Amino acid sequence: MSVFTPVAESQLAAWLKNYSVGSLGSLEPIASGIENTNYFVTTTQGRYVLTLYERLPAAELPFYLELMAHLARHGIPCPAPIADLGDRYLSSLNGKPATLVTRLAGVSLDKPAVADCAELGALLARMHLAGRSYGGYLENPRGPKWWRSAAAQVRPHLEPGRAAQLEAELAFQSQHRLAELPRGAVHADLFRDNALFDAGRISGVFDFYFAGIDCFAYDLAVCANDWCLVDAERDRRLDEPKTLALLGAYQAIRPLQVAERGAWPVLLRAAALRFWLSRLHDKHLPRPGMLVTVHDPEHFREILALRAAPGAPAPWAS
Repeated sequence: MSVFTPVAESQLAAWLKNYSVGSLGSLEPIASGIENTNYFVTTTQGRYVLTLYERLPAAELPFYLELMAHLARHGIPCPAPIADLGDRYLSSLNGKPATLVTRLAGVSLDKPAVADCAELGALLARMHLAGRSYGGYLENPRGPKWWRSAAAQVRPHLEPGRAAQLEAELAFQSQHRLAELPRGAVHADLFRDNALFDAGRISGVFDFYFAGIDCFAYDLAVCANDWCLVDAERDRRLDEPKTLALLGAYQAIRPLQVAERGAWPVLLRAAALRFWLSRLHDKHLPRPGMLVTVHDPEHFREILALRAAPGAPAPWAS
């Protein structure tokens, strides 16, 4: 479980008086996530999710909330922020920026099948197309500039072999100009636990707090490295049928350019590097917190090594 800021029912009941959502029924901490404090909130008028932002810069929060509102208006099943009586999505609770969003139905999949990966690919393509008309701008906050900064912070904590692997990948990525690929608003963190399924269909995608403007195909690579593994625990190679299902369904809605297809192996490595670094950072430079989850960095270090290996297969849709 990850809870940084406790919220008492009495505090929340008073806070909710600024919203037209009825009175508080129940408050339940959410046992996942490592960036924000999250609670399920039930009121006399509906079910919601309360988020208190622990370290996201206040200047970035409007980008995420307005993006969610934009996508929801365009039919993407994502949480819709609830405005308070002052028509603001963002306010303060217990000394932290906070927001209330709609709660989505469904469950996350631990072991997605081929059909589930195809469902994700189609949803991601629709989300990218819907996001093209979004006017907000925020460069991917966990992009190359952050990689270099995070690497400098974690490097002293790494043994020589791991440090050498990190330096080699940073050097490799610096040789590729992926900014020239088609770009727009991307989720950038659409792991299995950030999507909900109901009766075989995606009923919701959430946790947009790493979203930003980046290459659309990078978003696909992030998904492939989590959804399309042979076995997330024992064999982290890409499963070809799952990967082809993801890419094929995506391309049926938003065809990818030749340059995007050519950059696929580089993007897979970039996506693995980003999450290896973030997990290293959380492990070696932890924040004060209560019941904080830290994920194993070795998971993505191994994925990066597999994607960077000579002759590593990179299934692609025709």
